[in-house]
Order: sequence, then structure tokens, then C-alpha cells
Amino acid sequence: MELKPGLSALVTGGASGIGRALSLALAQKGVFVTIVDFSEEKGKEVAALAEKECAKFHSGLEFPLVMFIRCDVTNAGELKAAFEKHFVTYGGLDICINSAGIGDIIPFRNDRTDGSKSWRHTVNVNLIAVIDSTRLAIQAMQAAQKPGVIVNLGSASGLYPMYIGPIYSASKGGVVMFTRSLAPFKRQGIRINVLCPEFVQTDLATKVSSPHLDQLGGYLPMELVVKGAFELIRDESKAGSCLWITNRRGMEYWPTPAEEAKYRLPSSKALRKSLVTVPMDLQIPQSFEKVVVHTLSHNFRSAIRIVRTALRLPLKPDHVLLKVIYAGVNASDVNFSSGRYFSGDGNDIASRLPLDSGFEAVGIIAAIGDAVRNLKIGMPAAIMTFGGYAEFVMVPAKHILPVAKPDPEVLAMLTSGLTASIALEKAAQMESGKVVLVTAAAGGTGQFAVQLAKLSGNMVVATCGGTEKAKLLKDLGVDRVIDYKVENIKAVLKKEFPKGIDIVYESVGGEMFDICLNALAVYGRLVVIGMISQ
Repeated sequence: MELKPGLSALVTGGASGIGRALSLALAQKGVFVTIVDFSEEKGKEVAALAEKECAKFHSGLEFPLVMFIRCDVTNAGELKAAFEKHFVTYGGLDICINSAGIGDIIPFRNDRTDGSKSWRHTVNVNLIAVIDSTRLAIQAMQAAQKPGVIVNLGSASGLYPMYIGPIYSASKGGVVMFTRSLAPFKRQGIRINVLCPEFVQTDLATKVSSPHLDQLGGYLPMELVVKGAFELIRDESKAGSCLWITNRRGMEYWPTPAEEAKYRLPSSKALRKSLVTVPMDLQIPQSFEKVVVHTLSHNFRSAIRIVRTALRLPLKPDHVLLKVIYAGVNASDVNFSSGRYFSGDGNDIASRLPLDSGFEAVGIIAAIGDAVRNLKIGMPAAIMTFGGYAEFVMVPAKHILPVAKPDPEVLAMLTSGLTASIALEKAAQMESGKVVLVTAAAGGTGQFAVQLAKLSGNMVVATCGGTEKAKLLKDLGVDRVIDYKVENIKAVLKKEFPKGIDIVYESVGGEMFDICLNALAVYGRLVVIGMISQ
């Protein structure tokens, strides 16, 4: 959802802390805001500040730009009345942020009462009221028949235990799982997400502050929390998503796809696909076909031919026979077929012909040598070595990479994925909170680079050529796409990033290399991946 003047938002707990910051940030976008809070003094103060900001976008309207409604969010009647007043005033509800929350008042183990004024009240404010507010927001959005976004404030202590505040941790954990379970509402145009920051310097945080605050990197800047909330509002792909924000790792979504895959059941479509992606016919033929380079040429079609060769058994003791299901296509195949990867003169290189072609493949282990102990027949595996363009390939066992499934996606993770990962994480020593520029970003490795940089909590800038590529990069989460066919890259970098670029992932070379080098920030790092322009 694009944050623009004329939208309306309701913020519970909007008089202080994160709720206050979000109320003001929304008003600064021209959004009409209803501030719902128990504190009348603070609520009216924030409403006055927010109205000044909102008035920069609107004038002469017959309804208030910002409203304050005093409300105990644990009182179902008061909460319902607040939502109804907002709906009647603004004719609908576009954004709801449930930010009201309190910490553990006294340790629950020391509570000698029924808990109604202590730990039960914490659960009522932090969890029950969020459930009730979410329910009322959904009903308002359904009644208006317009798309809407709900952001619930969780906490990092809802993702891992907070030993000094078990009730607070339990209530926020409930908010996380409640919100993630509402992802299907996206089909109705209603997206519900949860924001989980670590400690932010608010009145609440100072009361429940962890003794390990320094190890966590100190308090989070409020600006980062606002940025995270706005990302959940703007990104149409996020529904039932949990955005975790830390000083150590920046912004990242939790759980990771790998963790989620451990418990999420596959759809019937995915299940049907998985049934046909693992051919178990491992019958070993007497011969097989493969692609070989028979003459050196930059024209790959002219350089290669398909040949049939005998499959000689038994295998060497430390070798493995892989039945290839998918092979990866790389630009490097052409450099290989033209002899660019070999030293020596033309005659020396030609003497090595024919050469097995293809750099990567994924398939099923069909046979193993007598000395191979850690691999089994029928195991899915990948290789990154010569000979991938073949029905079968024999390689030393040390080159075998076991994988979960012999799916085509594995191939992208090999050359392209590992190049991006090693380059950014090892060579560039990528951190969070930096500006990362990826050139030729719509290419195979560039697509991985922009996603890794974004997942690490960085601002990502990417170059490409053409509207389709630009759209792809936007969908991958790139913050600023520079289409060199319509914009001057050098001028954009100079104007929009005057302090320079912290990390450059450079694949083009030539003039682009010069532009990137000159655009580096102080202590900036440039990693050369390739030179496709040359």
C-alpha cells in the first residue's frame, strides 16, 4: 500500500513510545490519524503535534485531521466505540497499528493475588487487546470493501525467551503466532503483519531493560522501527509476515524459509511436483551421451558436439557415478569453449581436446566406489565440476554436494548463489545499515546479491537495462533501481548518494567500473565479479 495523503490510520498506544513515533510519522505522510490511548494528557499532546504535520497536506476539511480517543484497550466496549468513531469520521480504515503494550508489573512468581492487576493485566493488554483490535480492524476494512493493512507490535522477546519478563515474552509470542496465522486474509485484500524490534528507548523498555543490552548493540533507533513498520505497510507481498529488527543484523524476516520448511506442509501442487522430480530409475546403461568441446570457438554451438561414450565399470574406489537430471547454463560455458580459461598458446590448448562441457549439475547418485563411505545410492546430489552436460558423470566423491532434492533451483544456488554469498559476506565483509550497489543486478548472480544485501538489513541500489528487469528488481526488494536506458547512473549516484556507496558488487567492467570506483564512500569496498562489457 502506498503511503499517501488521504489514507486513514488508527494507532492504539499512540500517545507514547513506538505508537507515538508511528502516529507522527503517518501524519507526516498526510495520513489522517486516530490516536487511541489511556493517557489523556500525552494523547492530546501527540494529537496536536500530528495535526500540525498533517495540515501541511490538507486544508478546509470539515472533519478533524487527527483525533485522540481516550480508551482502555482491555475494555471491549470502549475499544469498539473508538473503531466506530474512526470509521464514521473517515469513511473507512486503511491502516491499523496495534501498539499498546505494558511490561511485567511484578514477577508473576511473587504474585499473591489473582493476577488481575499484574500478570493477567499484562496478557490482557499485550495479547487479548491486540486480538480484539485486529478483529475490529478486519470488520471495518471488510465493511468499507477496501484493501487494508494491520501491523501488530510484537517484540524480539516473542521470538526468543526473555528470562526477566516471562509473561511479557509469552504475550508477545502469542501476538507473533496469532498474526502469522492470519496470512489467508490477504485473499480479501487485508494484510496483517507483526513487527518485532529488540529494545527501543521508550518508557516501557527502561522498565524491563535487559542486563545484556550492551551485547545486543544498545537501543534500536526509533527511525529503524518506523522504517520497518512502513515496509510492512508498503510491501504488497507481505501477509502474515514477522519482521525482526536488531542492531546486530538489521531487518530480517523470521523464520527463515529454511526454518519454515521444517514444519510447513506442502501444498497439493508442490506435493504433485515433488512426486515427479526424483526419478528413481537408476539402471546403469552400457553407454551414455554427453556434450564435448571438439574445437575452440566463441560460438558455442560450433564448438560442441554430442557424443556417445561407454560407461566403464567398476568405478574407481573413491569415485561416484551421478545420474544427471538438470544441468546449469552459464556464460562461462562460452569462455570455456573458446579456450579463455587455459594458459598457453592455441596449439597447446587444442591438444587437450575434446573437453567435457558443463560446469554444474544436479541428479541422483547411481553408483559408488568401494572406498566411499558417507554417500549412498539414490541420494540427491549436485556437482560443480566439468562434465555437467551429460546423462551420467563420474567424479571423485569429494566433489559431491548432497542436497535435499534434485530440483532445478539447486543449480541457481551453486555458481550464481555461492558467488554472491562469498563475495558479499567474505570478500566485502557485508554488515547491516550500509548502502550496497549491485551492477547488472537482473542477471543470475546479481539477483542473489540484491536479495542477500536486503536480507542483511541494507539499502540496496541496483543497475539494469529495461523496464521488465527494473520491475523484477523492485519485486526482489531493491530500494532504488537505476535503469541505464533512461537514467544516467553517474548522475543518479552523485545526486542521491552524496556520501558514497559502502559496498559495490560489480559485474560489468569498463566505464561502469570507473563510475563505481569513483562513487565509493570512505572505507567503501568494491568487489569485482566479472567484466561482461569486455
